[in-house]
Amino acid sequence: MTANHQMPEGVVADSAGNWVDTLAPAATRPYLRLSRADRPIGTWLLFLPCLWGLALAILANGKTSNFDIWLIIGAGIGAFLMRGAGCTWNDITDREIDAQVARTRSRPIPSGQVTVRGALAWMGIQAGISLLILLTFPALAIILGFFAIVPVLIYPFAKRFTWWPQVFLGIAFNWGALLLWAAHSGTMSWTPFVIYAAGISWTLFYDTIYAHQDTEDDALIGVKSTARLFGDKSADWLRWFLAGTVLLLGFAVVLACRNRSILSLGVALIGPWALGWHLSWQLLRFDPKNGAGLLRLFRSNRDAGLLPLPFFAVAMFL
Repeated sequence: MTANHQMPEGVVADSAGNWVDTLAPAATRPYLRLSRADRPIGTWLLFLPCLWGLALAILANGKTSNFDIWLIIGAGIGAFLMRGAGCTWNDITDREIDAQVARTRSRPIPSGQVTVRGALAWMGIQAGISLLILLTFPALAIILGFFAIVPVLIYPFAKRFTWWPQVFLGIAFNWGALLLWAAHSGTMSWTPFVIYAAGISWTLFYDTIYAHQDTEDDALIGVKSTARLFGDKSADWLRWFLAGTVLLLGFAVVLACRNRSILSLGVALIGPWALGWHLSWQLLRFDPKNGAGLLRLFRSNRDAGLLPLPFFAVAMFL
């Protein structure tokens, strides 16, 4: 890479002034940036479907155990590591594209801070630790965990061959709903797949918002996205994704609460409604020409995804 793509130490165009820049040892910063450790929203968006899957699995069978605590901890650590490994893989495959986009050309690989070989080694370390955590889960969850690698590997290439790369992101990012359901229940049913579908619809919502930051650069270099596909009709599509997310998650709640009291079902159903309220709030503020506003809306999906969980938790005791 040429020096024109080099940024001052501690500065990345789309993330600066965070804990990695100020607290992490200098030698580790490029690798932590590869993992997006300076931007925890991605870890949250990977972790939250895990919590949805576990919570609704508990509602479905009415049982909890101390192992569920480890499932939460393990899923949280695994989400951080696998998000980091996935982002590292994404940066390896996208290094030439990132070098052409103003927002991303200062990332560690296109800016020359990390070599491709170093990035591959770092990806392997993160994936290896994740595997050790996965091996503590029940057999069915382990099998599902191995299958999760496929969409992770495919996703970075999706924007080259489809206008719907956000679907592939949703397939990868919401796999934890299936995995945690299986880890708790030891079996599968239709319910976790409905949760999974709700998560994919949610991903289409928030990542379409996110993708609008890069539509001009993406058009110049030929990268596809739902933001480019929908264009001026994006708000209309976002309404459909909002509705799909709420209806599917609500249906999953109904399926999970079939053997519970009406009161338990009613409280649990407030969760999808609360999520829908937050997504509606985002939609009202959606402005595809306001890059900073788009990023704020995208990041607010941590709070959106957390909203159903208190209602699921209370419903467990009713």
